Amino acid sequence: MNILHTSDWHIGKRLMDRERLPEQIAALDAIAAVCEEKAVDLVLVAGDVFDTYLPSAEAEEVFFRTVKKLAGEKRAVVIVSGNHDDGVRLAASSPLAGEDGIYIFGNRPASFPVGGTRQVHAAEGGENYIVIQNGAGERVYINALPYPNEARFREEKFEGTFAEQMAGWIARGDENYRGDMPHILLSHLFVAGGRTSESERDIDLGGARAVPVSCLPAEGYVALGHLHKKQNIGENIRYSGSLLQYSFDEAPDKSVTLLKTHGNEIAIAEEIPLNVGKKLVRLEAVGVDNALKLLPQYENCYIELTLHLTAPMSATETQALREANEGLVSLITAVQTAECAAPASRSSLSAGELFEEYYRSQFGEAPPDALKTAFLTLLTEET
Repeated sequence: MNILHTSDWHIGKRLMDRERLPEQIAALDAIAAVCEEKAVDLVLVAGDVFDTYLPSAEAEEVFFRTVKKLAGEKRAVVIVSGNHDDGVRLAASSPLAGEDGIYIFGNRPASFPVGGTRQVHAAEGGENYIVIQNGAGERVYINALPYPNEARFREEKFEGTFAEQMAGWIARGDENYRGDMPHILLSHLFVAGGRTSESERDIDLGGARAVPVSCLPAEGYVALGHLHKKQNIGENIRYSGSLLQYSFDEAPDKSVTLLKTHGNEIAIAEEIPLNVGKKLVRLEAVGVDNALKLLPQYENCYIELTLHLTAPMSATETQALREANEGLVSLITAVQTAECAAPASRSSLSAGELFEEYYRSQFGEAPPDALKTAFLTLLTEET
């Protein structure tokens, strides 16, 4: 069976004041083309389909059109919700979507139609797992764990550690696994040791919500979303990375991951690049004249420019920089005076570091770990 792993589409996400929906549509169309070219049976979407809990009508239309296209007449699509998704809302269409080979898990017990005439379909399923079968009779077991949001923790009133709760939920999703087919854990989590990017706001919450590798299955494949930098953690744990480059510290080489099953085994077969979307580049220049020479060299890019000056710019100079490249979305001026140095340095601090700096300024000491974790938890739930 050929399986495609993707995640973190963030449909509707903007960059500053720039609309990126056309780029997202192009990237999603590229994924659909890969599915045709590689004869994909099953598409796994590991969360953060949307960028906000309340996506625009345009974003929702792109989502529905995309998953319908991905499923086509002969594929299945399995989706778990991420921390940016309203899991209940995302899965509301499940009773209808399941008939078209689209299976959505979103922090509420799920049920899907089993069997049917589609070439690839759900052969078995429950509230936290699904077995997908293709036309050749090959099957794969998917333990589906949506992002564990605060509401779910409150509902279950679990008094153990975060790691113990996660291990328990993963074990629950494996209760129906008999070991007679390939196994996949599909989830949206931060695994300890993962590399974050600037587009993810302190997503490990200072380490308090990092899932230890020991909680994850040692066999099979763990298909993850949450981190925008594609990466492997161990031999069988992979983040496929985001659909587009969403922050300036991310590499532009976005991709999807093709998996192949062999009997009861599953392995990464290929990393397939997505050569769409504008690149995000960080530039640095000394003086306005040098910046005006540099900017035109980066056409069709979004640019963050740090400009070193000895005096503040005039309105005319600022306008000239904007006109030199319409992709200039962020202009950071570093004027060489003590008065202006502090704001420039704070621009690179994370939300957690900014909170700690503010707390020190008010109370003369570092904030308690519990208070910092509470602040970062609230910030994550709001994004």
